[in-house]
Amino acid sequence: MRFENIISEINGFGRFQKMILVISFIGRFTLPCHFMLNNFIAAVPSHHCDPSSLDDGGTWGTLTPAERLIVSIPVEEDGTLSSCQMFAEPQYHLLFNSSNDTELPTVSCQSGWVYDNTTFKSTLTSQWDLVCDRRGKNKATATIFFIGVMFGAITFGSLSDRFGRRIMLLVSYLSGMLFAVASAFSTSYMMFAVLRFFTGFCITGIVIVSTVLSVEWVDIENRKLVGVIDSLAWTFGNIAFAGIAYLVTDWRWLILSVTSPLIPAIFTWRWMPESARWLIANGKLEQAQTYLQKCAKMNQREELNHRLKPETLSTIVVTERKDRAYSYLDLIRTPKMRKLALHTGTVWFCVATAFYGISFNITGFGLNIYLTQFTYAFIELPAKLTVYYLLDKIGRRYTEVGSLLSVGVCLGINIVIPKDMSIFRTVVAITGKGFSSASFATVVLYSSELYPTVIRQNGMGYNSFMARLGVAVAPLILLLDDVWKHLPQVVLCSAAVLGGMVASRLAETRDRCLPETIEDIEEQW
Repeated sequence: MRFENIISEINGFGRFQKMILVISFIGRFTLPCHFMLNNFIAAVPSHHCDPSSLDDGGTWGTLTPAERLIVSIPVEEDGTLSSCQMFAEPQYHLLFNSSNDTELPTVSCQSGWVYDNTTFKSTLTSQWDLVCDRRGKNKATATIFFIGVMFGAITFGSLSDRFGRRIMLLVSYLSGMLFAVASAFSTSYMMFAVLRFFTGFCITGIVIVSTVLSVEWVDIENRKLVGVIDSLAWTFGNIAFAGIAYLVTDWRWLILSVTSPLIPAIFTWRWMPESARWLIANGKLEQAQTYLQKCAKMNQREELNHRLKPETLSTIVVTERKDRAYSYLDLIRTPKMRKLALHTGTVWFCVATAFYGISFNITGFGLNIYLTQFTYAFIELPAKLTVYYLLDKIGRRYTEVGSLLSVGVCLGINIVIPKDMSIFRTVVAITGKGFSSASFATVVLYSSELYPTVIRQNGMGYNSFMARLGVAVAPLILLLDDVWKHLPQVVLCSAAVLGGMVASRLAETRDRCLPETIEDIEEQW
């Protein structure tokens, strides 16, 4: 007997499963906010050198603020004030002839910077002067966070396969909230960087554990629906984040605001069930019976409780030892598992690199960043609804391949479109963001169906690790515009095309039972 037979009999998508989705939705809401947080807390407002060091105690004191800028800050070719240079001495003659400042001696900022607070009240940039020669530290905050996410994925994937999905979800909720709140009270850049690392490390457990929990509790027919609904939590969080960021312009309060949904998530965790699949695979038949009976009762199928006996459940997983501890090494022990891990890891890396490379570049098109963030998020809705239709129509594999290759086409088009066509470039980028969102929604469900129950969480943890590796390098890829202005787009385009090619090598999972053991993979796939 397979688990799918039991879950179908007690209703594979009833009130019990919907309860799981609602609880997961609450906890997952905070994730996209934290993942996109750097777009706003590390935003770089307009700035110029603080000219106060040029105060000579004489003529300077009689000048207006506007006149002081004229005599102290050089002007760039586009007419804006220089962000990183100031005159070595006050150039009073520029008050009468401001066009002749090209040969005047300049120095780097001597007394810090003055920031435009029109859009942002406070950011990491203005808090710790992460501009000019410290610009790299600003981008590094995103990379540090996602390195934490990367290692957290591996850790929580392994721990939840060993100790259970439910308890590790609570650990992720509590520790993620603790470090996120602490980071809002950071007193130095180093302190903030360390706390953001641990925030990413802990918070990633939410997505990988809740995704697997949702998929493991539904029948075959509704797996794609659950996958899309789970991913819509991300979309709604992203849409709401644009509004939250618009209203909360201080970086400390913004962190606290987007972390607050974890409070109701912790309270609702008490109703989250353990995965019956995991319990059966690990020989905990009595506990599995308890949760299955709760499911049958909530789904109004109590008359089937007599079939949910430990003796019946013990026949589901019989080909491998229940007392064996599985690890990440099991992903590479056997030939087909090795091949599966290599292919899915590469696809996740490419999907994440392209998705976040586009998402982090919200200031690259000359439009309002809040509007761009909202549009980037909103385009995910039609993309994911289309995915819901395509997953059964053409299958998981072709949906993934088509989405990634379409991302590559959009990125390639933007390489050749002139920068002065900002609106058209933005439309193409938003279209690419939609396709990248579709690829992400597909690969999460697809991968959870490819890996067997006994190491599914390890597999998802490994895939998430590869994805976060891609996310960690995405901000650094955007810095390549210093080498060649089109190089970031070329790299992202190449990643999307590579991902599409590798995805075409994966097995189709449409209308197939979830594999329970490694033996299932080696014999059937």
